[in-house]
Amino acid sequence: MNCMMKESALRKSVLFLLLMAVPALAWGQKKTPSAPKAPAPKASAPSHPSAPKAPAPKASAPSHPSAASHSSTPSHTTTPSRTGTASTSRTGTSTTGHTGSPTNGRTNTTTNNRSNTNNGAKPGTTGRPGTTTAGKAGGTTNGRPGGGTPTNRATMSHTAPGRTVSLKGGGSANIRPNGQIRSVNRNGMQINRGVHGSRTIVSTRNGARIVTTGGHGGYVQRAYVTRGGHAYYSRTYYYHGAYRVGVYRGYYWGGRPYYGYYHPYWYHPAFYGWAYNPWSSPVYWGVGAWGWGGAPWFGFYGAYWNPYPVYPSAAFWLTDYLIAANLQAAYAAQAEANAAAANAVAADAAAAGNQGASNAPPPAAPSGQVELSPEVKQAIADEVKAQIAASQAQAGQPASSGGAPAAPAAANAEEVPPALDPAHRTFVVDTEVDVVADGQECALTQGDVITRLGDTPDQDNKVNVSIASSKKSDCAAGKNVLVAVDDLQEMHNHFEEQLDEGMKALASKQGTGGMPKAPDTGTVASDVPAPPPDQSAGKALEDQQKAADQTEVEVKQEANSSGGGSQ
Repeated sequence: MNCMMKESALRKSVLFLLLMAVPALAWGQKKTPSAPKAPAPKASAPSHPSAPKAPAPKASAPSHPSAASHSSTPSHTTTPSRTGTASTSRTGTSTTGHTGSPTNGRTNTTTNNRSNTNNGAKPGTTGRPGTTTAGKAGGTTNGRPGGGTPTNRATMSHTAPGRTVSLKGGGSANIRPNGQIRSVNRNGMQINRGVHGSRTIVSTRNGARIVTTGGHGGYVQRAYVTRGGHAYYSRTYYYHGAYRVGVYRGYYWGGRPYYGYYHPYWYHPAFYGWAYNPWSSPVYWGVGAWGWGGAPWFGFYGAYWNPYPVYPSAAFWLTDYLIAANLQAAYAAQAEANAAAANAVAADAAAAGNQGASNAPPPAAPSGQVELSPEVKQAIADEVKAQIAASQAQAGQPASSGGAPAAPAAANAEEVPPALDPAHRTFVVDTEVDVVADGQECALTQGDVITRLGDTPDQDNKVNVSIASSKKSDCAAGKNVLVAVDDLQEMHNHFEEQLDEGMKALASKQGTGGMPKAPDTGTVASDVPAPPPDQSAGKALEDQQKAADQTEVEVKQEANSSGGGSQ
Protein backbone atom coordinates (compact mmCIF):
# COMPACT_ATOMS: atom_id res chain seq x y z
CA MET A 1 0.00 0.00 0.00
CA ASN A 2 2.76 2.41 0.91
CA CYS A 3 4.62 1.48 -2.24
CA MET A 4 1.63 2.33 -4.34
CA MET A 5 1.22 5.70 -2.63
CA LYS A 6 4.90 6.52 -3.13
CA GLU A 7 4.69 5.60 -6.79
CA SER A 8 1.60 7.79 -7.23
CA ALA A 9 3.33 10.72 -5.52
CA LEU A 10 6.38 10.28 -7.75
CA ARG A 11 4.24 10.34 -10.91
CA LYS A 12 2.56 13.55 -9.72
CA SER A 13 5.95 15.18 -9.09
CA VAL A 14 7.25 14.20 -12.54
CA LEU A 15 4.05 15.50 -14.15
CA PHE A 16 4.36 18.77 -12.25
CA LEU A 17 7.99 19.21 -13.38
CA LEU A 18 7.01 18.49 -16.98
CA LEU A 19 4.20 21.03 -16.83
CA MET A 20 6.65 23.66 -15.51
CA ALA A 21 9.41 22.83 -18.04
CA VAL A 22 7.31 23.11 -21.20
CA PRO A 23 6.52 26.85 -20.91
CA ALA A 24 10.12 27.57 -19.97
CA LEU A 25 11.36 25.61 -22.97
CA ALA A 26 8.90 27.41 -25.23
CA TRP A 27 10.01 30.82 -23.89
CA GLY A 28 13.65 29.99 -24.38
CA GLN A 29 13.06 28.97 -27.97
CA LYS A 30 11.57 32.42 -28.81
CA LYS A 31 13.91 34.54 -31.01
CA THR A 32 15.42 37.51 -29.25
CA PRO A 33 14.11 40.67 -31.01
CA SER A 34 16.74 42.85 -32.71
CA ALA A 35 17.02 46.60 -32.21
CA PRO A 36 14.62 48.53 -34.49
CA LYS A 37 16.12 49.56 -37.75
CA ALA A 38 16.69 53.31 -38.36
CA PRO A 39 14.36 54.60 -41.07
CA ALA A 40 15.92 55.09 -44.48
CA PRO A 41 17.24 58.65 -44.82
CA LYS A 42 14.67 60.94 -46.32
CA ALA A 43 15.69 62.54 -49.56
CA SER A 44 16.63 66.18 -48.90
CA ALA A 45 14.20 68.70 -50.32
CA PRO A 46 15.48 70.76 -53.23
CA SER A 47 16.71 74.24 -52.28
CA HIS A 48 14.33 75.78 -54.80
CA PRO A 49 10.71 74.98 -55.64
CA SER A 50 10.30 72.20 -58.15
CA ALA A 51 8.24 74.47 -60.33
CA PRO A 52 10.42 76.06 -63.00
CA LYS A 53 11.73 79.51 -62.21
CA ALA A 54 10.44 82.46 -64.11
CA PRO A 55 13.19 83.72 -66.41
CA ALA A 56 15.18 86.68 -65.10
CA PRO A 57 13.92 89.95 -66.60
CA LYS A 58 16.12 91.65 -69.13
CA ALA A 59 18.31 94.27 -67.49
CA SER A 60 17.92 97.87 -68.55
CA ALA A 61 21.43 97.79 -70.02
CA PRO A 62 23.50 94.76 -71.03
CA SER A 63 26.37 96.08 -68.92
CA HIS A 64 24.29 95.43 -65.79
CA PRO A 65 23.09 91.80 -65.98
CA SER A 66 20.71 90.55 -63.34
CA ALA A 67 22.24 88.03 -60.96
CA ALA A 68 20.78 84.61 -61.61
CA SER A 69 20.26 83.92 -57.93
CA HIS A 70 18.23 87.11 -57.48
CA SER A 71 15.92 87.07 -60.46
CA SER A 72 12.87 89.20 -60.02
CA THR A 73 9.57 88.15 -61.47
CA PRO A 74 8.44 89.68 -64.75
CA SER A 75 6.06 91.96 -62.89
CA HIS A 76 9.05 93.76 -61.35
CA THR A 77 11.09 94.49 -64.43
CA THR A 78 12.49 97.91 -65.15
CA THR A 79 10.66 99.73 -67.89
CA PRO A 80 13.08 99.84 -70.86
CA SER A 81 12.70 103.59 -71.33
CA ARG A 82 13.53 104.30 -67.71
CA THR A 83 17.17 103.57 -67.23
CA GLY A 84 19.29 104.64 -64.33
CA THR A 85 19.16 101.31 -62.49
CA ALA A 86 22.84 100.61 -62.52
CA SER A 87 23.62 98.25 -59.67
CA THR A 88 26.48 95.83 -60.07
CA SER A 89 25.00 92.56 -61.36
CA ARG A 90 21.65 93.40 -59.75
CA THR A 91 20.02 95.67 -62.25
CA GLY A 92 16.30 95.93 -61.90
CA THR A 93 16.16 93.06 -59.42
CA SER A 94 14.86 92.59 -55.93
CA THR A 95 16.55 90.45 -53.33
CA THR A 96 14.59 87.30 -52.44
CA GLY A 97 11.89 88.19 -49.98
CA HIS A 98 12.19 91.95 -50.53
CA THR A 99 9.60 93.07 -53.00
CA GLY A 100 10.20 96.20 -55.05
CA SER A 101 6.89 96.83 -56.71
CA PRO A 102 6.10 99.78 -58.97
CA THR A 103 4.49 102.77 -57.28
CA ASN A 104 2.26 105.07 -59.33
CA GLY A 105 3.80 103.70 -62.47
CA ARG A 106 7.34 104.35 -61.30
CA THR A 107 9.68 101.47 -60.72
CA ASN A 108 10.80 101.00 -57.14
CA THR A 109 13.45 98.36 -56.80
CA THR A 110 14.87 97.10 -53.56
CA THR A 111 18.25 95.52 -52.89
CA ASN A 112 19.30 94.00 -49.58
CA ASN A 113 16.10 95.30 -47.99
CA ARG A 114 16.87 98.94 -48.68
CA SER A 115 14.03 100.52 -50.58
CA ASN A 116 14.47 103.47 -52.90
CA THR A 117 11.53 105.14 -54.55
CA ASN A 118 12.31 107.44 -57.43
CA ASN A 119 10.96 110.94 -57.69
CA GLY A 120 8.04 111.89 -59.81
CA ALA A 121 8.78 112.40 -63.45
CA LYS A 122 9.74 115.92 -64.39
CA PRO A 123 8.27 117.71 -67.41
CA GLY A 124 9.48 116.10 -70.57
CA THR A 125 11.14 113.17 -68.82
CA THR A 126 10.27 109.69 -67.83
CA GLY A 127 10.71 108.76 -64.20
CA ARG A 128 14.30 107.87 -63.40
CA PRO A 129 14.58 105.13 -60.82
CA GLY A 130 17.52 105.64 -58.52
CA THR A 131 17.94 102.03 -57.59
CA THR A 132 20.06 100.99 -54.70
CA THR A 133 23.34 99.28 -55.45
CA ALA A 134 24.73 96.46 -53.35
CA GLY A 135 22.92 97.84 -50.35
CA LYS A 136 23.70 101.46 -51.15
CA ALA A 137 20.65 103.63 -51.34
CA GLY A 138 20.73 106.45 -53.79
CA GLY A 139 17.35 108.11 -53.67
CA THR A 140 15.89 111.25 -52.22
CA THR A 141 13.34 111.85 -49.51
CA ASN A 142 10.25 113.75 -50.61
CA GLY A 143 12.20 115.11 -53.54
CA ARG A 144 14.63 116.98 -51.30
CA PRO A 145 18.35 116.68 -51.97
CA GLY A 146 20.32 115.04 -49.27
CA GLY A 147 17.59 112.49 -48.65
CA GLY A 148 19.62 109.58 -50.00
CA THR A 149 20.75 107.01 -47.52
CA PRO A 150 24.49 107.45 -46.89
CA THR A 151 26.53 104.98 -48.88
CA ASN A 152 28.05 102.12 -46.94
CA ARG A 153 31.58 102.09 -48.30
CA ALA A 154 33.07 99.69 -45.77
CA THR A 155 33.22 96.96 -48.40
CA MET A 156 34.35 99.21 -51.25
CA SER A 157 37.91 100.37 -51.85
CA HIS A 158 38.16 103.84 -53.38
CA THR A 159 41.77 104.62 -52.58
CA ALA A 160 44.07 104.58 -55.59
CA PRO A 161 47.31 102.63 -55.08
CA GLY A 162 50.47 104.66 -54.79
CA ARG A 163 52.46 106.76 -52.34
CA THR A 164 52.40 110.34 -51.13
CA VAL A 165 55.58 112.40 -51.04
CA SER A 166 56.02 115.53 -48.93
CA LEU A 167 57.75 118.17 -51.04
CA LYS A 168 60.50 120.52 -50.00
CA GLY A 169 59.19 123.98 -49.33
CA GLY A 170 55.67 122.68 -48.74
CA GLY A 171 53.08 120.81 -50.69
CA SER A 172 52.73 117.17 -51.59
CA ALA A 173 52.59 114.81 -54.54
CA ASN A 174 50.95 111.46 -55.10
CA ILE A 175 52.91 108.95 -57.17
CA ARG A 176 51.49 105.90 -58.90
CA PRO A 177 53.15 102.50 -58.36
CA ASN A 178 54.81 102.75 -61.81
CA GLY A 179 56.39 106.09 -60.90
CA GLN A 180 53.95 108.28 -62.82
CA ILE A 181 52.78 111.46 -61.13
CA ARG A 182 49.11 111.27 -60.22
CA SER A 183 48.72 114.67 -58.56
CA VAL A 184 50.67 117.60 -57.17
CA ASN A 185 49.50 120.26 -54.73
CA ARG A 186 52.04 123.03 -54.41
CA ASN A 187 52.07 126.82 -54.07
CA GLY A 188 48.34 127.11 -54.67
CA MET A 189 48.46 125.04 -57.86
CA GLN A 190 46.81 121.63 -58.24
CA ILE A 191 48.06 119.34 -61.03
CA ASN A 192 46.25 116.12 -61.91
CA ARG A 193 47.62 113.56 -64.35
CA GLY A 194 45.08 111.17 -65.85
CA VAL A 195 45.49 107.45 -66.34
CA HIS A 196 45.49 108.00 -70.11
CA GLY A 197 48.03 110.82 -69.92
CA SER A 198 45.82 113.91 -69.76
CA ARG A 199 46.74 116.82 -67.50
CA THR A 200 44.53 119.33 -65.68
CA ILE A 201 45.95 122.32 -63.80
CA VAL A 202 43.92 124.53 -61.48
CA SER A 203 45.03 127.64 -59.59
CA THR A 204 43.64 130.93 -58.34
CA ARG A 205 45.54 134.14 -59.07
CA ASN A 206 44.33 137.66 -58.24
CA GLY A 207 40.76 136.49 -57.83
CA ALA A 208 40.73 134.60 -61.15
CA ARG A 209 40.29 130.85 -61.38
CA ILE A 210 42.64 129.47 -64.04
CA VAL A 211 41.94 125.97 -65.38
CA THR A 212 44.21 124.41 -67.98
CA THR A 213 43.10 121.24 -69.76
CA GLY A 214 45.26 119.29 -72.19
CA GLY A 215 48.23 121.03 -73.70
CA HIS A 216 46.67 123.88 -75.64
CA GLY A 217 43.73 125.35 -73.82
CA GLY A 218 41.54 125.96 -70.82
CA TYR A 219 39.66 128.90 -69.32
CA VAL A 220 39.99 131.84 -66.96
CA GLN A 221 36.98 132.55 -64.74
CA ARG A 222 36.29 135.88 -63.07
CA ALA A 223 33.47 137.40 -61.04
CA TYR A 224 31.11 139.27 -63.35
CA VAL A 225 27.77 140.66 -62.09
CA THR A 226 25.04 140.06 -59.53
CA ARG A 227 21.44 139.97 -60.72
CA GLY A 228 18.27 138.78 -59.08
CA GLY A 229 20.21 137.85 -55.97
CA HIS A 230 22.56 135.54 -57.88
CA ALA A 231 26.24 135.97 -58.65
CA TYR A 232 27.38 135.39 -62.23
CA TYR A 233 30.87 134.64 -63.48
CA SER A 234 32.48 134.98 -66.90
CA ARG A 235 34.66 132.27 -68.41
CA THR A 236 37.00 133.07 -71.26
CA TYR A 237 37.93 129.87 -73.04
CA TYR A 238 41.12 129.75 -75.05
CA TYR A 239 42.04 126.91 -77.39
CA HIS A 240 44.65 126.94 -80.15
CA GLY A 241 44.55 130.73 -80.35
CA ALA A 242 40.74 131.09 -80.42
CA TYR A 243 38.64 132.77 -77.71
CA ARG A 244 35.05 132.31 -76.67
CA VAL A 245 33.16 133.50 -73.60
CA GLY A 246 30.50 131.89 -71.43
CA VAL A 247 28.52 133.00 -68.39
CA TYR A 248 28.08 130.82 -65.31
CA ARG A 249 25.75 131.29 -62.40
CA GLY A 250 27.10 130.79 -58.91
CA TYR A 251 25.64 128.27 -56.45
CA TYR A 252 26.59 127.70 -52.85
CA TRP A 253 25.78 124.35 -51.27
CA GLY A 254 27.21 122.45 -48.34
CA GLY A 255 29.89 125.07 -47.74
CA ARG A 256 31.19 124.88 -51.34
CA PRO A 257 30.81 127.06 -54.44
CA TYR A 258 29.58 125.63 -57.73
CA TYR A 259 29.16 127.18 -61.15
CA GLY A 260 26.31 126.37 -63.53
CA TYR A 261 26.15 127.14 -67.25
CA TYR A 262 23.88 130.07 -68.10
CA HIS A 263 22.30 130.27 -71.56
CA PRO A 264 23.50 133.19 -73.71
CA TYR A 265 20.15 133.37 -75.49
CA TRP A 266 16.78 131.67 -75.57
CA TYR A 267 14.68 130.46 -78.47
CA HIS A 268 11.02 131.34 -78.58
CA PRO A 269 8.88 128.79 -76.69
CA ALA A 270 7.36 127.45 -79.94
CA PHE A 271 10.73 126.20 -81.16
CA TYR A 272 11.35 124.33 -77.91
CA GLY A 273 7.91 122.76 -78.25
CA TRP A 274 8.71 121.66 -81.82
CA ALA A 275 11.99 120.13 -80.62
CA TYR A 276 10.34 118.40 -77.67
CA ASN A 277 7.27 116.82 -79.27
CA PRO A 278 7.28 113.91 -81.76
CA TRP A 279 7.43 114.80 -85.42
CA SER A 280 4.53 113.90 -87.68
CA SER A 281 6.64 111.11 -89.19
CA PRO A 282 10.11 109.74 -88.39
CA VAL A 283 13.04 111.32 -90.21
CA TYR A 284 15.88 109.35 -91.78
CA TRP A 285 19.04 111.43 -91.62
CA GLY A 286 21.90 109.01 -92.20
CA VAL A 287 25.66 109.22 -91.78
CA GLY A 288 25.95 111.07 -95.07
CA ALA A 289 23.69 113.87 -93.89
CA TRP A 290 25.67 114.10 -90.67
CA GLY A 291 28.94 114.23 -92.59
CA TRP A 292 30.64 111.59 -90.45
CA GLY A 293 31.44 109.11 -93.21
CA GLY A 294 35.16 108.40 -93.41
CA ALA A 295 35.97 110.34 -90.22
CA PRO A 296 38.64 108.48 -88.18
CA TRP A 297 36.82 108.95 -84.89
CA PHE A 298 33.61 107.50 -86.35
CA GLY A 299 35.33 104.32 -87.48
CA PHE A 300 37.30 104.05 -84.24
CA TYR A 301 34.17 104.06 -82.07
CA GLY A 302 32.03 102.02 -84.46
CA ALA A 303 31.84 99.10 -82.02
CA TYR A 304 30.69 101.39 -79.21
CA TRP A 305 28.03 103.58 -80.79
CA ASN A 306 25.66 103.45 -83.72
CA PRO A 307 23.41 106.40 -84.59
CA TYR A 308 19.66 105.91 -84.59
CA PRO A 309 18.40 104.62 -87.95
CA VAL A 310 15.54 107.15 -87.86
CA TYR A 311 14.58 110.08 -85.65
CA PRO A 312 11.00 110.21 -84.33
CA SER A 313 11.67 113.63 -82.77
CA ALA A 314 14.37 116.25 -82.44
CA ALA A 315 15.32 114.90 -79.01
CA PHE A 316 16.77 111.75 -80.59
CA TRP A 317 18.54 113.76 -83.29
CA LEU A 318 20.08 115.90 -80.55
CA THR A 319 21.06 112.77 -78.61
CA ASP A 320 23.19 111.55 -81.51
CA TYR A 321 24.55 115.05 -81.97
CA LEU A 322 25.72 115.13 -78.33
CA ILE A 323 27.22 111.63 -78.36
CA ALA A 324 29.07 112.32 -81.62
CA ALA A 325 30.49 115.59 -80.27
CA ASN A 326 31.82 113.85 -77.16
CA LEU A 327 33.36 110.97 -79.08
CA GLN A 328 35.09 113.40 -81.43
CA ALA A 329 36.48 115.19 -78.36
CA ALA A 330 37.57 111.87 -76.83
CA TYR A 331 39.42 110.90 -80.00
CA ALA A 332 41.21 114.26 -80.22
CA ALA A 333 42.05 114.31 -76.49
CA GLN A 334 43.54 110.82 -76.58
CA ALA A 335 45.63 111.64 -79.62
CA GLU A 336 46.94 114.74 -77.84
CA ALA A 337 47.58 112.81 -74.61
CA ASN A 338 49.41 110.06 -76.50
CA ALA A 339 51.68 112.62 -78.13
CA ALA A 340 52.36 114.35 -74.81
CA ALA A 341 53.04 111.02 -73.08
CA ALA A 342 55.44 109.95 -75.82
CA ASN A 343 57.32 113.23 -75.46
CA ALA A 344 57.44 112.85 -71.68
CA VAL A 345 58.70 109.27 -71.91
CA ALA A 346 61.41 110.30 -74.38
CA ALA A 347 62.48 113.21 -72.19
CA ASP A 348 62.56 111.05 -69.06
CA ALA A 349 64.50 108.32 -70.78
CA ALA A 350 67.06 110.82 -72.04
CA ALA A 351 67.41 112.40 -68.60
CA ALA A 352 67.82 108.97 -66.99
CA GLY A 353 70.37 107.79 -69.53
CA ASN A 354 67.83 105.40 -71.09
CA GLN A 355 67.52 103.57 -67.77
CA GLY A 356 63.77 103.83 -67.71
CA ALA A 357 61.05 106.44 -67.84
CA SER A 358 59.67 107.85 -64.63
CA ASN A 359 56.43 109.14 -66.10
CA ALA A 360 55.42 106.36 -68.47
CA PRO A 361 51.65 105.93 -68.63
CA PRO A 362 50.35 102.84 -66.86
CA PRO A 363 48.90 99.90 -68.80
CA ALA A 364 45.33 100.31 -69.96
CA ALA A 365 42.76 99.11 -67.48
CA PRO A 366 40.81 95.94 -68.30
CA SER A 367 37.73 96.90 -70.25
CA GLY A 368 34.16 95.79 -69.90
CA GLN A 369 33.17 97.63 -73.07
CA VAL A 370 29.75 96.99 -74.48
CA GLU A 371 27.89 98.75 -77.21
CA LEU A 372 26.04 101.85 -76.05
CA SER A 373 22.69 100.19 -75.46
CA PRO A 374 19.28 101.50 -76.55
CA GLU A 375 18.33 101.85 -72.88
CA VAL A 376 21.32 104.05 -72.08
CA LYS A 377 20.71 106.12 -75.20
CA GLN A 378 17.10 106.47 -74.09
CA ALA A 379 18.30 107.81 -70.75
CA ILE A 380 20.35 110.45 -72.59
CA ALA A 381 17.37 111.30 -74.79
CA ASP A 382 15.23 111.67 -71.65
CA GLU A 383 17.82 114.08 -70.24
CA VAL A 384 17.75 116.01 -73.52
CA LYS A 385 13.97 116.29 -73.32
CA ALA A 386 14.18 117.43 -69.72
CA GLN A 387 16.61 120.20 -70.67
CA ILE A 388 14.42 121.28 -73.59
CA ALA A 389 11.41 121.49 -71.28
CA ALA A 390 13.41 123.47 -68.69
CA SER A 391 14.68 125.86 -71.38
CA GLN A 392 11.15 126.38 -72.67
CA ALA A 393 10.01 127.28 -69.14
CA GLN A 394 12.94 129.65 -68.62
CA ALA A 395 12.41 131.28 -72.02
CA GLY A 396 8.96 132.34 -70.90
CA GLN A 397 10.17 134.02 -67.71
CA PRO A 398 10.68 137.80 -67.60
CA ALA A 399 14.30 138.89 -67.64
CA SER A 400 15.78 140.46 -64.51
CA SER A 401 17.18 143.93 -64.67
CA GLY A 402 20.02 145.86 -63.20
CA GLY A 403 23.57 144.84 -62.58
CA ALA A 404 26.34 145.19 -60.07
CA PRO A 405 29.76 143.68 -59.46
CA ALA A 406 29.48 140.06 -58.40
CA ALA A 407 29.27 139.35 -54.70
CA PRO A 408 31.39 136.58 -53.18
CA ALA A 409 29.88 133.14 -53.64
CA ALA A 410 29.57 132.80 -49.87
CA ALA A 411 26.98 135.60 -49.92
CA ASN A 412 24.63 133.50 -52.04
CA ALA A 413 21.82 131.63 -50.36
CA GLU A 414 22.21 127.86 -50.12
CA GLU A 415 20.89 126.29 -53.29
CA VAL A 416 21.33 122.83 -54.72
CA PRO A 417 23.52 122.86 -57.86
CA PRO A 418 22.14 121.10 -60.94
CA ALA A 419 24.64 118.24 -60.44
CA LEU A 420 22.76 117.21 -57.27
CA ASP A 421 19.25 117.98 -58.50
CA PRO A 422 17.18 114.77 -58.15
CA ALA A 423 15.83 115.42 -61.66
CA HIS A 424 19.30 114.84 -63.14
CA ARG A 425 20.63 111.30 -62.84
CA THR A 426 22.28 110.63 -66.20
CA PHE A 427 25.60 112.28 -67.03
CA VAL A 428 27.74 112.10 -70.16
CA VAL A 429 31.44 112.37 -69.31
CA ASP A 430 32.98 115.47 -70.92
CA THR A 431 36.68 115.08 -70.03
CA GLU A 432 38.88 112.43 -68.45
CA VAL A 433 37.96 111.67 -64.85
CA ASP A 434 40.00 109.12 -62.92
CA VAL A 435 38.22 106.93 -60.38
CA VAL A 436 38.90 103.76 -58.39
CA ALA A 437 36.89 100.59 -59.03
CA ASP A 438 37.54 97.53 -56.85
CA GLY A 439 40.79 99.02 -55.64
CA GLN A 440 42.13 99.65 -59.16
CA GLU A 441 42.46 103.05 -60.77
CA CYS A 442 40.75 103.54 -64.14
CA ALA A 443 39.48 106.38 -66.28
CA LEU A 444 36.19 107.67 -67.57
CA THR A 445 36.51 109.62 -70.81
CA GLN A 446 34.35 111.67 -73.16
CA GLY A 447 31.26 109.79 -74.25
CA ASP A 448 31.11 107.37 -71.29
CA VAL A 449 27.80 107.48 -69.46
CA ILE A 450 27.28 107.34 -65.70
CA THR A 451 24.23 107.28 -63.45
CA ARG A 452 24.30 109.18 -60.17
CA LEU A 453 23.02 107.00 -57.32
CA GLY A 454 23.66 109.17 -54.27
CA ASP A 455 22.43 112.66 -53.46
CA THR A 456 24.57 113.43 -50.42
CA PRO A 457 28.31 114.04 -50.94
CA ASP A 458 30.76 112.40 -48.57
CA GLN A 459 33.54 114.19 -46.67
CA ASP A 460 35.56 114.34 -49.90
CA ASN A 461 32.63 115.92 -51.76
CA LYS A 462 32.04 112.78 -53.84
CA VAL A 463 28.90 110.80 -54.57
CA ASN A 464 28.31 107.21 -55.61
CA VAL A 465 27.67 106.62 -59.31
CA SER A 466 27.32 103.60 -61.53
CA ILE A 467 29.02 103.30 -64.90
CA ALA A 468 26.18 102.75 -67.36
CA SER A 469 28.34 102.51 -70.48
CA SER A 470 32.04 102.84 -71.25
CA LYS A 471 34.51 102.59 -74.08
CA LYS A 472 37.44 100.26 -74.54
CA SER A 473 40.24 100.75 -71.98
CA ASP A 474 37.98 102.84 -69.72
CA CYS A 475 36.46 101.70 -66.43
CA ALA A 476 34.27 98.66 -66.97
CA ALA A 477 30.54 99.20 -67.26
CA GLY A 478 28.54 98.11 -64.23
CA LYS A 479 31.14 99.25 -61.69
CA ASN A 480 30.22 101.55 -58.81
CA VAL A 481 32.66 104.39 -58.24
CA LEU A 482 32.89 107.74 -56.49
CA VAL A 483 32.91 110.95 -58.57
CA ALA A 484 33.42 114.48 -57.28
CA VAL A 485 30.36 116.73 -57.42
CA ASP A 486 32.49 119.39 -59.14
CA ASP A 487 33.17 116.93 -61.98
CA LEU A 488 29.47 116.08 -62.26
CA GLN A 489 28.63 119.78 -62.40
CA GLU A 490 31.09 120.33 -65.23
CA MET A 491 29.57 117.35 -67.08
CA HIS A 492 26.15 118.92 -66.70
CA ASN A 493 27.47 122.32 -67.83
CA HIS A 494 29.04 120.79 -70.90
CA PHE A 495 25.82 118.89 -71.64
CA GLU A 496 23.79 122.11 -71.60
CA GLU A 497 26.36 123.94 -73.69
CA GLN A 498 26.43 121.16 -76.28
CA LEU A 499 22.64 121.13 -76.32
CA ASP A 500 22.64 124.85 -77.12
CA GLU A 501 25.03 124.16 -79.99
CA GLY A 502 22.84 121.27 -81.12
CA MET A 503 19.72 123.43 -81.04
CA LYS A 504 21.52 126.00 -83.17
CA ALA A 505 22.47 123.30 -85.69
CA LEU A 506 18.91 121.98 -85.60
CA ALA A 507 17.52 125.45 -86.31
CA SER A 508 19.79 125.78 -89.32
CA LYS A 509 18.81 122.37 -90.74
CA GLN A 510 15.06 122.35 -90.06
CA GLY A 511 13.03 122.10 -93.23
CA THR A 512 15.87 120.38 -95.13
CA GLY A 513 16.82 116.77 -95.84
CA GLY A 514 13.35 115.52 -94.96
CA MET A 515 13.34 117.21 -91.54
CA PRO A 516 10.05 119.02 -90.82
CA LYS A 517 10.03 122.80 -90.78
CA ALA A 518 10.06 124.46 -87.36
CA PRO A 519 7.39 127.06 -86.58
CA ASP A 520 9.76 129.63 -85.08
CA THR A 521 13.55 129.83 -84.73
CA GLY A 522 13.82 133.36 -83.36
CA THR A 523 15.95 134.04 -80.28
CA VAL A 524 15.98 136.45 -77.37
CA ALA A 525 19.23 137.54 -75.74
CA SER A 526 19.88 136.41 -72.18
CA ASP A 527 19.30 138.84 -69.33
CA VAL A 528 22.99 138.35 -68.47
CA PRO A 529 24.87 138.88 -71.75
CA ALA A 530 28.44 137.68 -71.93
CA PRO A 531 31.26 140.24 -71.66
CA PRO A 532 34.04 140.58 -74.26
CA PRO A 533 36.77 137.92 -74.08
CA ASP A 534 39.48 138.36 -71.49
CA GLN A 535 42.46 138.91 -73.78
CA SER A 536 44.88 138.03 -70.98
CA ALA A 537 43.49 134.49 -70.71
CA GLY A 538 45.84 133.00 -73.29
CA LYS A 539 48.93 134.36 -71.52
CA ALA A 540 47.64 133.23 -68.10
CA LEU A 541 47.09 129.70 -69.36
CA GLU A 542 50.49 129.60 -71.06
CA ASP A 543 52.23 130.78 -67.90
CA GLN A 544 50.39 128.16 -65.87
CA GLN A 545 51.48 125.41 -68.26
CA LYS A 546 55.11 126.43 -67.92
CA ALA A 547 54.88 126.60 -64.12
CA ALA A 548 53.33 123.13 -64.06
CA ASP A 549 56.06 121.75 -66.32
CA GLN A 550 58.74 123.05 -63.96
CA THR A 551 56.89 121.80 -60.90
CA GLU A 552 56.61 118.29 -62.34
CA VAL A 553 60.33 118.19 -63.11
CA GLU A 554 61.09 119.11 -59.50
CA VAL A 555 58.56 116.62 -58.15
CA LYS A 556 60.05 113.77 -60.18
CA GLN A 557 63.50 114.56 -58.83
CA GLU A 558 62.28 114.69 -55.24
CA ALA A 559 60.15 111.55 -55.61
CA ASN A 560 63.05 109.59 -57.10
CA SER A 561 65.49 110.79 -54.45
CA SER A 562 63.13 110.14 -51.54
CA GLY A 563 62.19 106.66 -52.70
CA GLY A 564 59.63 106.54 -49.94
CA GLY A 565 56.88 108.63 -48.53
CA SER A 566 53.65 107.65 -46.88
CA GLN A 567 51.47 105.08 -48.56
